[in-house]
Amino acid sequence: MNYWLLKSDPDTYSYNDLEREKRTVWDGVRNNQALGFLRRMHKGDLALIYHSGKDRHIAGLAEIVSGPYPDPEDDDEKLVVVDIRAKRRVQQPVTLAQIKADPVFADFHLVRMSRLSVMPVSAALWKKLTKLCSL
Repeated sequence: MNYWLLKSDPDTYSYNDLEREKRTVWDGVRNNQALGFLRRMHKGDLALIYHSGKDRHIAGLAEIVSGPYPDPEDDDEKLVVVDIRAKRRVQQPVTLAQIKADPVFADFHLVRMSRLSVMPVSAALWKKLTKLCSL
């Protein structure tokens, strides 16, 4: 199993939206590195949903429920999407400031490459983040 962090501006699509819809297509990824990460996802992987923009915190947990497939809404063959479903809201949102303040996260993509919308999370960082989130 792999672990991921998926970023979304809550004004565009929030964890509340995912909870309401229960399942969605995770689309709109255009960055080549983020697309590469998206292509490595597998059914059953877990992802933290991170609210970017003014919120800047981890809001919920989702499960990847499909492998990557071509974006049905776009003719560009390099664009892929995955389906995700809501699992549960975090009990304690973890902010970007908290993450940046902890040296354990110094090499985490969220700290080093803040504009990346899809990123892997190592097992060690996943364990720490889910503990901080009270998941």
